[in-house]
Amino acid sequence: MTKQDIVNQIAKQTGIDKTTTLAVVESFMEAVKDSLSANENVYLRGFGSFILKKRAQKTARNITQNTTMVIPEHNIPAFKPARVFFNAVK
Repeated sequence: MTKQDIVNQIAKQTGIDKTTTLAVVESFMEAVKDSLSANENVYLRGFGSFILKKRAQKTARNITQNTTMVIPEHNIPAFKPARVFFNAVK
């Protein structure tokens, strides 16, 4: 399912025009990105949580140049589904 499919389905279910629905969906995604960029998790009760996971510093190898390099500690975004959501998909 693509973003356009989501917009079409929400517009059909709510009766709101597609341009307004697209603006709302994009605003939601931007709000989630902004919150995660500010190191704040996003909790949506009954759906799930958008959280930041911390990756520890590690040593990696570049096999083409036969060198080692250090990858610094960094955060990655992740999604953890709510139990209701998880059981519905399961």
